[in-house]
Amino acid sequence: MPHSKRGAIRAALSGVKTRSQAKKSRVHNAKKRKWRFKPGTVALREIRQYQMTTELCIPKLPFRRLVKEIMHSHCPGFRIQSSALAALQEAAESTIVTEFEMTNLCAIHAKRVTIQAKDMVLVRRLRKMMMGYSHVGGGL
Repeated sequence: MPHSKRGAIRAALSGVKTRSQAKKSRVHNAKKRKWRFKPGTVALREIRQYQMTTELCIPKLPFRRLVKEIMHSHCPGFRIQSSALAALQEAAESTIVTEFEMTNLCAIHAKRVTIQAKDMVLVRRLRKMMMGYSHVGGGL
């Protein structure tokens, strides 16, 4: 009999915790902070990924809608082949990448890491001075 009585007391006291058990329970119940990468790590990983890939960065459908909207505003009723759209998108992305490369060079020359609007203005002014036109791929 004493053995069963002891089990009853233990069962009654099972809800009561010691101080260390209560502290562990509070720590366990508290929300854990989500693990995060250090600032810049994800950005560098994305840069490496975009540098290795050869696929287009701009999604095809939004680009197609933009081209069709511009075409419709200038000459309604015209149609465009999918291969022409692909060539336009390839040229547009190449132009944008070139523009940002030159802008990045201007920022690096100014001993900065981040590009700013004034870097893009400087690129445009340099291109106009050296080539005679201010837009990329102009002069044709």
